[in-house]
Amino acid sequence: MQLTTRDVVKYFGVSESTLKRWVKTRNLPAHWVNGQYRFNRAELLEWATAQRVQVSSQLFADLAEDDEPAPGLVAALEAGGIYYNLSDSNKETALRAIVNAVSLPDDFDRGSLLQHLLARESLASTAVGGGIAIPHVRSPVVVPTTLPMIALCFLQQPVQFGAPDKEPVGVFFLLICPHVRLHLQLLSRLAWALHDSGFKEAVVRRAPRETILREARRVELASASGKPSDSTAAG
Repeated sequence: MQLTTRDVVKYFGVSESTLKRWVKTRNLPAHWVNGQYRFNRAELLEWATAQRVQVSSQLFADLAEDDEPAPGLVAALEAGGIYYNLSDSNKETALRAIVNAVSLPDDFDRGSLLQHLLARESLASTAVGGGIAIPHVRSPVVVPTTLPMIALCFLQQPVQFGAPDKEPVGVFFLLICPHVRLHLQLLSRLAWALHDSGFKEAVVRRAPRETILREARRVELASASGKPSDSTAAG
């Protein structure tokens, strides 16, 4: 679904003039169609995460109206797993280590997944700043799995990943989804969580698995109530 300017104004809580200024000065991804801006939801969420711009919880309410809602952030992290101290030396070997570490069916084509991830990175880096990246397949966005998941992976040493802030990346959230709608839902939940200072701090310091899941659970409860948690940083 392509979003209109009115949609994005609602989600960001800014004026239309501010939104248009962001397109020109902050590289907010927009497509000019029939004399009007149109926005891709995935591109929008990636930009908001990288720019540390808060997205309204209304986005979650709108996504929840879909026929097949995504699992919560905690469920997705539990399904994908949290992996520490993966070896690496550059972008490709880092992604290879991540793909090899994640728990997937025995007959899953990990080589194909790696090639799709590398192809996505060749278009634009999925690094969002602060040492974090969210690698995922964009075209096609789907991966043949029945359960949407987010695998959180920590490298032994950060690698250069083309991040907007030029910082090397050592924290990766790998999104694996069976179709586009669930990908967008999970991406929106993760983007929301990364605006929360408590969750992000636990991730950046590579806290134990249960600590990260506890922070994710707290963020989920806050987003369900429609209110920012006490630890949510201003956008």
